[in-house]
Amino acid sequence: MESSDVTTSFHHFSSPTSSSPISSLPAPASIHSPCAACKILRRRCADKCVLAPYFPRTEPLKFTTAHRLFGASNIIKLLQDLPESQRADAVSSMVYEASARIRDPVYGCAGTICHLQKQVGELQAQLARTQAELINLQAQNKNLLALICMDIEQDSSSQPPDPIPNCMFQNNDCFLEDISQSYVFASSSGCEPSWDI
Repeated sequence: MESSDVTTSFHHFSSPTSSSPISSLPAPASIHSPCAACKILRRRCADKCVLAPYFPRTEPLKFTTAHRLFGASNIIKLLQDLPESQRADAVSSMVYEASARIRDPVYGCAGTICHLQKQVGELQAQLARTQAELINLQAQNKNLLALICMDIEQDSSSQPPDPIPNCMFQNNDCFLEDISQSYVFASSSGCEPSWDI
């Protein structure tokens, strides 16, 4: 092969119009950050991973807690059997139950429920005692008001009657003086006074 042929063939491969093997390669796939579940399980996290919406990579403890009690396969199976509207509640329930089982390995959630029921019973009894005390205080208040009213009535009835005004006595004195003077005059004249009835 002559040098001119080599140069021509080199220009042929390096021309922009020609299809190079590098440009024919597919574009690299976008890097998908694995969810906490797939990261802990050390597996590839698919685009439609059933665990990714409920176990984000920022909350690894959430999956670790649920995985410790239920296991990954049971969690995945449960989520696949449920409609999407109920999956978030199911995950919350599993995490809560697993946390309760860690705190109380014997009773788990049942122990928490019994403790809460006991607290409710104590609060109801305390409320009943408080209501009974309130009713008792209201009755005492009514009795006290009744006694106060009775004392006021007794005080008003035991007071002496109002004295007669002085003007009445002054008029009677004048009348009595007139009667005594006429009696003295009649007795001095020798005749007794006559009283007209």
